[in-house]
Amino acid sequence: MYRIDIMTLFDMTVGDVMNESILGRAQERDFIRIEAHQIRDYTLNKQKQVDDYPYGGGRGAVMQADPLYQCWKHITDTYGPGHTIYMSPAGKTFREADARRLRDDYDHLILVCGHYEGIDERFIEECVDEEISIGDFVLTGGELAAMVVADAVARLVPGVLSDPECFEDESHWNGMLEYPQYSRPEEWHGRKVPPILRSGDHKNIAKWRRKQSIIRTRDRRPDMYAKLDLSSKEDQKLLKEIAQEEAAAESGTEA
Repeated sequence: MYRIDIMTLFDMTVGDVMNESILGRAQERDFIRIEAHQIRDYTLNKQKQVDDYPYGGGRGAVMQADPLYQCWKHITDTYGPGHTIYMSPAGKTFREADARRLRDDYDHLILVCGHYEGIDERFIEECVDEEISIGDFVLTGGELAAMVVADAVARLVPGVLSDPECFEDESHWNGMLEYPQYSRPEEWHGRKVPPILRSGDHKNIAKWRRKQSIIRTRDRRPDMYAKLDLSSKEDQKLLKEIAQEEAAAESGTEA
């Protein structure tokens, strides 16, 4: 069973979110276990204080090393060593490849949620294996980031989703964005489902979807598109078709 422990000041909120829907059902079936731990429970301070003023001055407060350490130690003593990740805007930006790496390389993650002006560097030096950011912005706390990482990793654990195809066809799995998706009814607000998707011709449907993924990645994420290997005979044919179709659309004629 894959285990994820989240160290937080808002254990009830995090626990509730992580126990709903797909992840909740996966926990009921023992494919994964996600547990939130209240850091305040591990401080010796009568007021349950876990932060103090920063050395050197400055605004705000810093989370103290010892409550974090005691919480971390309880987790490792109880459930065994875990790969410890501090959710930090100074960390490496999280990608789908990281979700796959964390699933493949570890069976126990410990996610640390900071608050205020951050956490005491000494805890990071002693206990943290890596720092991860979910983007170039700052949040009021690490909980949202931790839940993002937990969700992205947990959904890749065998058994959590009904079939690997559920994530292997999605955006970022193979360096591309996913093709457009449609559901019933066939027509909505005058917009119709592309006829190819109603044809029953699975080979041509797969070709259409690949073509749409190429176009969407090129138009929306040129940085990803630049890294794609489209040298295969099949992809070169698709690229030629795309160019012909777009030229025809621009000139107002049929490809």
